[in-house]
Amino acid sequence: MELHNLNDIAAFVSSVNAGSFTAAAKQLGLTRSAVGKSIVRLEARLQVRLLNRTTRSLSMTDDGQVLYDRCVGVLQDLDEVEEALAFRRATPSGRLRISLPVALGRLHILQHVESCLREWPSLSIDIVFSDRLVDLIDEGFDLAIRIGPPREDSRLLTRTVAYQQMISCASPRYLAEHARPETPEDLSAHQCLHFVSGGRLLPWHFRVDGRPWPFTQGGRLQMDSAESLHQSAVAGLGIATLPSYVVNDDLRSGKLVQVLAEYAEAAEPVRVIYPSKRHLSPKIRLFIDKLVQAWSPCAPWEQPLAPGMCSA
Repeated sequence: MELHNLNDIAAFVSSVNAGSFTAAAKQLGLTRSAVGKSIVRLEARLQVRLLNRTTRSLSMTDDGQVLYDRCVGVLQDLDEVEEALAFRRATPSGRLRISLPVALGRLHILQHVESCLREWPSLSIDIVFSDRLVDLIDEGFDLAIRIGPPREDSRLLTRTVAYQQMISCASPRYLAEHARPETPEDLSAHQCLHFVSGGRLLPWHFRVDGRPWPFTQGGRLQMDSAESLHQSAVAGLGIATLPSYVVNDDLRSGKLVQVLAEYAEAAEPVRVIYPSKRHLSPKIRLFIDKLVQAWSPCAPWEQPLAPGMCSA
């Protein structure tokens, strides 16, 4: 659309709202003649009569009503776009309430939170560390970090910021004392360090012959802390299956060795979840943008071990 077309539409909508060309001209900072010429030009281009004019008033024709109803929404959208861009430039302030997974939050997101607090002194942040899937709307959270595919919820929006993979691993000491597992079935002969959630062991998921293959075997040690299971694996107490964001540093250094890599499930998305408001407040938008920038092109745990897992 050419600029003068948009100006003509604005003159038409203002004339209807104000009730006269004279009042519309004052609102737009134009002359009455300029407003009148805009209406004539718009009618000529559309080949319809939009307004019935008398010396005292204006009234819309049926065609004018149709155009007005559509154009009011267009102009409102343009105003909202301008407001949204202004929001993006604003400095975040107020209180931001976030739900974070325990291990991922402590190891890799807390430092991002600290950076935001240093940069934006008017911002306050409340964090709840929990592996429970909180209800953002009902529990009053501004955003959350989730791992895995999204769930259908029209109230929420999601943005993938990284990827992580579950990795089975053990210390060199443990593998020197026990036969290295060659297939998932071999795990039944090993000490397996399992994560416990809600009083039950969470299964390890493998892919055998193209099909899912879950494995659960209670060992001598099981815990509800991924970081503690990680420490026990490094100490040589058994095999653990843990997120890449927990173990990748020790895989690089050699403190841990990956096993059964060819049976591992595909990487999962790490996502930011936030309410689907039409325009986000600066504190939410800029927190997310800053995280994406900090984790681009790869999240900190992804390099250089598995560059192919870098998020898009």
